[in-house]
Amino acid sequence: MERGGSKGAVLTAIIRTIATTESTNADLIALAASGLGEAFWLRAEQQTGGRGRQGRVWQSPPGNFYGSTLVRLRASDPAPATLALVAAVALEEALRVHAPEVALAIKWPNDLLLGGAKLAGILLERAGDAVVVGIGANLAHHPADLDRPVTSLAAHGAAPDAAGFAETLADSFARWLARWRGEGLGPIRDRWLARAHSAGTALAASLPDGQRIEGLFERLDHDGALILRLADGSVRVIHAADVFLI
Repeated sequence: MERGGSKGAVLTAIIRTIATTESTNADLIALAASGLGEAFWLRAEQQTGGRGRQGRVWQSPPGNFYGSTLVRLRASDPAPATLALVAAVALEEALRVHAPEVALAIKWPNDLLLGGAKLAGILLERAGDAVVVGIGANLAHHPADLDRPVTSLAAHGAAPDAAGFAETLADSFARWLARWRGEGLGPIRDRWLARAHSAGTALAASLPDGQRIEGLFERLDHDGALILRLADGSVRVIHAADVFLI
């Protein structure tokens, strides 16, 4: 079923839940090769090999959300990398539905923070003409032994049921994906900026070559790249990095 025009159609999501798997992203990459279409979500109650960006382990106890979907790229789509922003605004919206009282903020490109601590993360992986979007959200639990601050919704109140959250997230993602296709990056970029940490926030960016850059958050470029204002007054445009609050 679809709502809206063909280019920006909103597909009705199909959510399959399994008890355990190594990684929902790995499963979706395999399914992508078999021709799986859009609007399918795979949610696991638990993962044995969940992972985040740069190969980090994503701890996956029952009670949190672990799920993946995929986007089949079209020639008319905006740049595939900007799906990170689509996923971020959809995830923030879904979390806000279930926890309207908490103060959430997006950190570039697609981490969700609560009180400066990481609440949820997103991992995008390319598989041919598809981009697999994996999302992990700490609803009921969060690890306590990491070298960076993390939190969960349960630490700030009642945690939503993961199955109900999956339905909210799938609907939100479908709507923002349709806008991305039908209207371009502009509305997604505007929403991202409205929900992100404020301009002037101090950030450190660890680049793929190992270089570390510190500066103040300025804005997003027209293509979603991060712009930092450095101490000497110059600006640096960053397209790929691991970014931390400082």
